[in-house]
Amino acid sequence: MSEPNHPPRKLRPSWAAFPMFFDAPHRALGEECEKIGDDDVALHDPPRVIPRLGELGLLQLLVPANQGGGAWNAEGTAVDVRALCVAREALAYSSPLADSIFAVQGLGSHPILLAGEGARRASILAEVVRGERVCAFALTEPEAGSDVASMRTTARREGEHWILDGEKVFISNVGIADHYVVFANADPTAGKKGISAFLVDAKSEGLVTEPIAMSVDHPLGRIGMKSCRVPASALLGEVGMGLRLALGTLDVFRTSVGAAAAGMARRAIDESISRVTRRIQFGKPLSDFQLTQAAIAEMATELDAARLLVCRAAWEKDQPKGDAARGKSDGVSVAMAKMFATEAAQRIIDRGVQLFGGLGVTEGNVLDRLYREIRPLRIYEGTTEIQKLIIGGALTAQPR
Repeated sequence: MSEPNHPPRKLRPSWAAFPMFFDAPHRALGEECEKIGDDDVALHDPPRVIPRLGELGLLQLLVPANQGGGAWNAEGTAVDVRALCVAREALAYSSPLADSIFAVQGLGSHPILLAGEGARRASILAEVVRGERVCAFALTEPEAGSDVASMRTTARREGEHWILDGEKVFISNVGIADHYVVFANADPTAGKKGISAFLVDAKSEGLVTEPIAMSVDHPLGRIGMKSCRVPASALLGEVGMGLRLALGTLDVFRTSVGAAAAGMARRAIDESISRVTRRIQFGKPLSDFQLTQAAIAEMATELDAARLLVCRAAWEKDQPKGDAARGKSDGVSVAMAKMFATEAAQRIIDRGVQLFGGLGVTEGNVLDRLYREIRPLRIYEGTTEIQKLIIGGALTAQPR
């Protein structure tokens, strides 16, 4: 990895700041990730991101060791959530674009693992790990966002093929993906129990894509399927297994969204400290003013509170099934981490823009980029409002 090109760092990454949550492999991974620099141009160019992440070895984190991945945790039989968090915090610090593409690479490959078909699709997973295949996760529709049960995309069996009809929107990696994990209802009479998952090649007959312009340079778009024909083997698992695969995938990766938010927020604080210690106003650095110091204090405290929630949730997810530390509050701790970290990062970055003054809203400024990059994290993989429903619903649920 190249030497980093960052402002002077004042805050340590989570794996160093809170070592009680991490093991030796995570620290080794973290030390490598700290070498990721802004000058790694491939991480800022969408078509080159996945091949570069493959070269860096980070894509191995998306596949367990027993399926050909593992990287810094050679004995793992499941995706290591803490390792995901270490990598995403580092990537988001240097390149939110690379972080986003990395995350969707995981979303678009994890359903294959959950479907229990790792052996049959070993070549695909190997390509994912090497950075030779770009994945995408196609769940959201114009009328079905958080309300997945309202899905209108359908799939019908026709001989040795499935025929898909419908539309997906706000799908990341559109335009660079080699395959899409598409969720469609194969038995509409069964409601959400008919939702199934299909591995759809980007060149499939009847599939068209269209980019959606964003305020940040991310590959996002719309997928249209009109009599889209895919082989019978495209079905992941069984008919009706789709919702389980979608939620299971989001359950693994949702915690790492908070880590990405923390990475962006940490970058904002480092940039802000560098700015206020150099900027002279009224004859002295801005950092000498008490209001500036108070702002930095609040930003740093919110960041640590967010990171502690993320670290707790990730540590719980990595405990063996049946362990007392896992289990009863899994959904709550993950929802708290995702909700608080993304909302806190938005506040931290906004305060950083304020400290930069007019420069903070100029094109090309790091704080301006972070301000635009952080906003989607409060929406995707479960909005803040959905996380509140998960937390509140769990805490007020009556025993049955």
